[in-house]
Amino acid sequence: MNPDLEIVPTHRDESFRAWIHDYPHSVAKWHFHPEYEIHLIQSSHGKMFVGDHIGDFGPGNLIVTGPNLPHNWVSELADGERVPSRDVVLQFSRDAIEKMVGAFSELQPVIDLIDDAARGVQFPDRVGRDVAPLMLELANAHGCRRVEILMSLFDRLSSCRERRVLAGPGYRSDAQHYMSSTINQVLSYLQQNLPGMLRETDVAAFAGMSVSTFTRFFRRHTGSSFVRYLNRLRINEACELLMFSDLTVTDICYRVGFNNLSNFNRQFLAMKQVPPSRFRALHRLNEPHGRDDAPPLRRAPPRAPDRMLHT
Repeated sequence: MNPDLEIVPTHRDESFRAWIHDYPHSVAKWHFHPEYEIHLIQSSHGKMFVGDHIGDFGPGNLIVTGPNLPHNWVSELADGERVPSRDVVLQFSRDAIEKMVGAFSELQPVIDLIDDAARGVQFPDRVGRDVAPLMLELANAHGCRRVEILMSLFDRLSSCRERRVLAGPGYRSDAQHYMSSTINQVLSYLQQNLPGMLRETDVAAFAGMSVSTFTRFFRRHTGSSFVRYLNRLRINEACELLMFSDLTVTDICYRVGFNNLSNFNRQFLAMKQVPPSRFRALHRLNEPHGRDDAPPLRRAPPRAPDRMLHT
């Protein structure tokens, strides 16, 4: 089975992404991406899949994967059971690391670490438990503190000699082959045509499917309806423009593909819990240590049905 492509978003003022998610989650599947990844499992047991490697995992499982290396962790759960904050994830490009090493030659061991990650690298669970506080703090840090924590994490991992390579020596990830799969062509098509009028019927035709078949296919691969996934892409792009441009909210609405301002505001509020103008104002507070002094956020009203792409 071909892995699905994960699109890793990073803000324009960030050089890497650090985040936490529950399980099940839409990205918790057999997938790949061009970024390196440091992945910590905080709780539950199950099977991990990295390239052609299959193994057991438990709390403290810590893996580094290289570009386009497929990976997945499947927890053993009862039907309907969830694992809050199961995964702590750090994702970064090789370019970002090479620039750091170019500026600070003391970081050269980090290059050796990520070179090994082409086939996946596993650390002892005790190392995963030791670095868990660093990774959790990193996921919530701001500004220079992010870089400080990242350096501490790299120092701990690059100095550990008890790591082991997972995928076999003959294993080769093939991103071009993966990208030829239908779902990855669809996701790439959505990303490239985000500002335009994207109807589910048209994308289903692009994929060579009936609408009903495409609807089931898309939800199976993404864990989301087509409309919700598309709206999320557009709202994420709108957030970038709100933070890093002087465009008006109305201009941003149309630039990211909405053709109705009230629908844009409604979708933004539902996903971000604040309206677009408030989101921009909060970002401009630029609090390096969080939002403790920011005005309280109001909870959004219940989400309206989103079957129609535009209203």
